[in-house]
Amino acid sequence: MPKIQAERLRVLGRALLVANGVPESEAATVARHVVNANLAGHDSHGMIMLPNYIERVKAGHIVPGAPFTIVQESPTTTVVDGNWGFGYVINEQAMALTIEKAETNNIAATTVFRQGHVGRLASYPLMAARAGMIGMAWADSGRSPKGVAPFGGREPRLGTNPWAIAVPSDLDGPFCMDFATSAVAMGKIKLAEARGQEIPLGWVVDKDGDLTTDPAKIKGGALMPLGGSEGYKGTALAAMGEIFCGILTGLGFGVEPTGRHNDGCFLIAIKVEAFRPLLTFRKDVAEFAHYLKDTPPAKGSQGVLYPGEVEHRAEQARGTAGIEIEDATWQKLGALAVAGGVPMPA
Repeated sequence: MPKIQAERLRVLGRALLVANGVPESEAATVARHVVNANLAGHDSHGMIMLPNYIERVKAGHIVPGAPFTIVQESPTTTVVDGNWGFGYVINEQAMALTIEKAETNNIAATTVFRQGHVGRLASYPLMAARAGMIGMAWADSGRSPKGVAPFGGREPRLGTNPWAIAVPSDLDGPFCMDFATSAVAMGKIKLAEARGQEIPLGWVVDKDGDLTTDPAKIKGGALMPLGGSEGYKGTALAAMGEIFCGILTGLGFGVEPTGRHNDGCFLIAIKVEAFRPLLTFRKDVAEFAHYLKDTPPAKGSQGVLYPGEVEHRAEQARGTAGIEIEDATWQKLGALAVAGGVPMPA
């Protein structure tokens, strides 16, 4: 697999998007988010998604330059219609507005509907954490095709419905959780298929309801909910995600026939200073993380990591060594580059 420095990938991603009719500023935002996902080790939401985004632009499912429309608002709440714009662009603007309202009113919440794929969900709570706030984001896929079977079933009825929270701290890396409410993100199944790898048993059931290690058998099958034998917990989390991000936003549930991807999001920003001095809070969070890490490791374990430390380590390593891109994705990017007259990195 080729290994490319992050900035070169950002330049490539931006150029490919611009070549396909995306405004320069939006192309830069999407490329930044995509490569940041790769840096954090979330390759399922990285450059592998760029050809898919471009396909959706060509199909009219993503509308470059779409307006950001505030449907209704109060001093602490906002309802945003993304008008089918890029999820990265719309959701980033929505989170910035949520942070701005929380700065004045201590807490604010926003719903967003009719937007494209929002990518790595941690991107938005991390904006709040950098502003001295606790940030939360929850997302679902509206009425686009589902991929997750509810506990006890074998046909998809739920989205992967990820949930992310980030808090400010004095740690070197962010204290942040970000995970799908399914056994794994759908992108990781596609990534394994692109890399010709097997997946762990328990991630996917095939069309006959049998567990499989073949990622290609997700076609006609479904992802399993988070929790394994306790998967009703993952199903409950996913169902609540549908409430906050599908029903509260007005997107609804089930599947709309066109198959258009339409992420719904619920965002919150909480100003720490409304409850405690920020500097004290940051110090306490860091001390709590070190308290967790001081736990003696279990047999076979490399030790305890605080939430977000895996991504921080990946970002440090990949920021220096570069990012590996699977051959199948590199070939797709190369074909787009040829079609758009864009030079590929060596």
